[in-house]
Amino acid sequence: MTGVGRKASLLYTFLGVVAAIPNLTSAALAQDMARIDADSAAIEAKVIDWRRDIHENPELGNRETRTAGLVAEHLRTLGYRVTENVAVTGVVEVLEGGKPGPVVALRADMDALPVEEEVDLPFASNVRAEWNGEQVGVMHACGHDAHTAILMGVAEILAGMKEDLKGSVKLIFQPAEEGAPKGETAGARRMLKEGAFDDPRPDAIFGLHVITKMPTGMIGYRAGPILASSDTFDLTLTGSQTHGAIPWGGVDPIVLGSQVVLGFQTIVSRQIDLTNQPAVVTVGTFDAGTRHNIIPGEATMSGTVRTYDEEMRGSIKERMDLTARRIAESGGGSAEITFRDDGYAVTVNDPDLTEAMLPALRKVSSASVEVVPKATPSEDFSFFAQEVPGLYVLIGASEDPAAAAPNHSPEFLLDEDSLLIGVRTLLNLTLGYMEQES
Repeated sequence: MTGVGRKASLLYTFLGVVAAIPNLTSAALAQDMARIDADSAAIEAKVIDWRRDIHENPELGNRETRTAGLVAEHLRTLGYRVTENVAVTGVVEVLEGGKPGPVVALRADMDALPVEEEVDLPFASNVRAEWNGEQVGVMHACGHDAHTAILMGVAEILAGMKEDLKGSVKLIFQPAEEGAPKGETAGARRMLKEGAFDDPRPDAIFGLHVITKMPTGMIGYRAGPILASSDTFDLTLTGSQTHGAIPWGGVDPIVLGSQVVLGFQTIVSRQIDLTNQPAVVTVGTFDAGTRHNIIPGEATMSGTVRTYDEEMRGSIKERMDLTARRIAESGGGSAEITFRDDGYAVTVNDPDLTEAMLPALRKVSSASVEVVPKATPSEDFSFFAQEVPGLYVLIGASEDPAAAAPNHSPEFLLDEDSLLIGVRTLLNLTLGYMEQES
């Protein structure tokens, strides 16, 4: 055999081996999927019970002591290495599989919202608590009770597969995704600072969110940006007080503020390339004056900025500062804009990871997998996904999405059939990733 012929033969042999790998992986994954279906169906009632218990006993950001205790106790009995009080009430658990492989992180948020429940359920919340100095109703109006219960179920099934796991699992039960009381730091960023990704560091992270505006049985995904960044701004316009009958005697911050509101809209419509990514700048509050015939000396406003690109995010902030200052100066006043430090980054699904995990997602029983449009809500899962490749998916949770109240509504009502889909989704992603990487 000539040298060229021998090389070609070796190449064909190598390609044949490579071509066989997906088939072997698929066969192994198929066995895992059958086990997932059986185990998740067996634990569904328990997951529903957990969800109802957490729903009836909701806790606000950085106050999730009961929920965290429930999680920690359950996972400790399953053999996980449990670390409590990470970022106030967060819980991090590690399960080392019986075989070598990657470290997969799974995240669930635990906090409720300062919303008074208006849904007639036997396990409806009657909890009230203090939030920023006010007594408020407390409700799981965004489905974090479901996320926590789903991951508790996933934890139990994975513990039963420990000896067969090709890698390790790190579970992150996160507090305060919806934010913490004023003056407190919280959430994903604080968990990362306090070592949530240490010992061991994950190779990838997966998360999910139940959505009532999607039908039960649907899993929504998108490669690249899927949720927007979120920044809150505060703006103070300083003019000069005068009588309403003689506006030339002072500087009217209300007129200047009105021009600033319109100027902010031209940033989006005329100064950035919307063919790249969309953006939103919204002024939500505008406060000035105490009487109809007095021009005040000051006006304040606040609002939100949403983007899908970190470079665009920075550019819009700079343009807002310049726009406000120059408009104010043109009328003889001054402006100062500040952006709060609790903003969330763009949630970006790693394109390679997303593509690699599609076969596992499509094997989730009783579910359809579809690409969804970008959404303007934000998520601090984004900070985890900045550290390691991440994939964040949406789980449909309503029999009638058109009529369903949206997340954050006091009438938010979850279809509990979505819990089983959530359990199977995280299990499929975990085992699918381990099979591919090992």
